[in-house]
Amino acid sequence: MKTLNRIPNIPALDVLDMLSVDYFLENKALRLFINNVNWEEFPYQPIAVVDVARTDKNLYLRYFVKGNSLKASHIEDGSPVHKDSCVEFFVKPPRGQHNYINFEFNCIGTCDAAYRQSKTEKVGFSEEEYAQIRRHSSLEKKVFEEETGVHSWELTVAIPFSLIGINPKKLPEKILVNFYKCADETQDPHFLSWAPINLPEPNFHCPDFFGELYF
Repeated sequence: MKTLNRIPNIPALDVLDMLSVDYFLENKALRLFINNVNWEEFPYQPIAVVDVARTDKNLYLRYFVKGNSLKASHIEDGSPVHKDSCVEFFVKPPRGQHNYINFEFNCIGTCDAAYRQSKTEKVGFSEEEYAQIRRHSSLEKKVFEEETGVHSWELTVAIPFSLIGINPKKLPEKILVNFYKCADETQDPHFLSWAPINLPEPNFHCPDFFGELYF
């Protein structure tokens, strides 16, 4: 099982605007490479990294992506953003009634999140829950069809621990996670992961292949 070393605790992140958070994460967070090409029939590999840090209340993720084409066809939370230029974070809570939780973001910050038992069994986030996720994209918040050529973009998000079933006052030693980069309906569909996935066809909904994130 892949293991993520103890992530930095940066208390100032909770009082900064998201532009300043971007700077702190780029320079002080733990950087991971989302570079596992798990399926030979989808060989395209854009550059994709995620910087990870935390405070006592929130988990902070800053994604940087550079690759062919760019697409953002969804602007409403709860939409199928995996069809766009997309980054994702899946987490298995340390306890509770849910098997895992998926957080998926397209390049303009639209989120699709749900509490899940499986790929098909889910309870989607409410408007109030979506509103708790702070986000900042380097791109303008507007939809557009696929643009070809080489593009780069960044997305920073802050996810409250309370949304992933963790008591902020009593963080567990570790949780199980995976980070992804995909773009299902683009000219170069791809399915990259941080922790490798040993399955015959693309599927991110597989907690058995999550890695360990230590607090």
